[in-house]
Amino acid sequence: MYNWHHLRISYINRMTYSKPSVIIPKNDRERLEKLREYRILDTHSEDTFDKIALMASQLFGTAAAFITFVDENRVFFKSNLSPVPANEVPRDESLCALAILEDNVTVICDTHNSPELLTYPYVVMEGGIRFYAGAPLKTPEGYNVGTLCVADSEPHPMPDPTKIEMLRTLATIVVDKLENRLRYRKSVESQINLMNIALHEIKNPLASIKLANEIISKNPASMEKMTENIKSAVINIQKKLGDYLAHSEMEERDELLTVEEVDLRDMFNRLVNNFELLAGRKKQIIELYVDEQLPPIEADREKILDVLHNLLSNAIKYSYPNTVIKVSAREAGNYVHIEVKDQGQGLNFQDMQKLFTKFAKLSSKPTGKETSTGLGLSITKSFVELHKGNIYAMSPGKDRGTTFIVSLPFRHRMPAEEGTHA
Repeated sequence: MYNWHHLRISYINRMTYSKPSVIIPKNDRERLEKLREYRILDTHSEDTFDKIALMASQLFGTAAAFITFVDENRVFFKSNLSPVPANEVPRDESLCALAILEDNVTVICDTHNSPELLTYPYVVMEGGIRFYAGAPLKTPEGYNVGTLCVADSEPHPMPDPTKIEMLRTLATIVVDKLENRLRYRKSVESQINLMNIALHEIKNPLASIKLANEIISKNPASMEKMTENIKSAVINIQKKLGDYLAHSEMEERDELLTVEEVDLRDMFNRLVNNFELLAGRKKQIIELYVDEQLPPIEADREKILDVLHNLLSNAIKYSYPNTVIKVSAREAGNYVHIEVKDQGQGLNFQDMQKLFTKFAKLSSKPTGKETSTGLGLSITKSFVELHKGNIYAMSPGKDRGTTFIVSLPFRHRMPAEEGTHA
């Protein structure tokens, strides 16, 4: 049962408000990150939130009610049921910036009884705030991102504890709505990402089918072998789509991995053989260097194959004719160190800043009129990170080539193993 006596005593002491010496919470950076995750700042007023603010105003019998969000240097009004025409005020001029410093409801019965508040423009102005009650909008992580508050130009007696508790309850409803929207948006984004990954993954088998057809047209004697390759590629497409449909509702990214022992030497040799025809069209040479004693890794075979396929494909796509592409793999402690180095168009500073982002437009253009979706490197990075690995690129500058470096652990660590030590 709620301790009404404790609540009443807590707010009797606030008849004269004492402003804290520090008005920026210690967790302000994390608090702001969570606030921006909601994507609520600078949005239009909405009937749903206005109704909650109206209920608060009617509950306390005040002329004004607000739903506010305290940004880095301002306080944004999501709901503004008052004569004030603004939709934001400076943070250091808002009582809401003080209210988020408290986990309890902040009640100021008469602001004019607190000399420290008489420097606030919206307190001392004609018809300014005399009574204020603000409940913090507390996120599940414990960050106070804003307030549901009521205000009046006349002082009020200490409100009944029931009303204070109801204001707190209305504030939790606001946060619940924000969290529901956030979960829905993340769910949609997850599905879109999954769809993009699935579409990207079937590109490689489709490319194999196209290449096999071209080989058949040039060498009919290879029909039997190439038919098997086409059949295998079709099965691969069906499997990939089936896997992603089955995993479409999974929330844990690591569950998307099917870990097995992978022989990188064999994988590299197969890849180079598959790409020799494509590279040959541009008179490019692929040089492969793999440690003789390179041990196998624990990984998702299909995803690592896609990582290497994409890096080698890009090297061919963006390199000039008559150049050399060097691919190497060596053991480096508990990791395998993979490099794909080309003599292509290179990267400038702007390219490096957005290299692994989705649909990024880089300065380099395919040298053989090939197409690009803008998703390859973004997906490659996500696959590498799924394996607890790292990927980055180096380039001396435009027209001086690019080197992509991938580091993958030999042993895959499942989520339950994270943080454990021998």
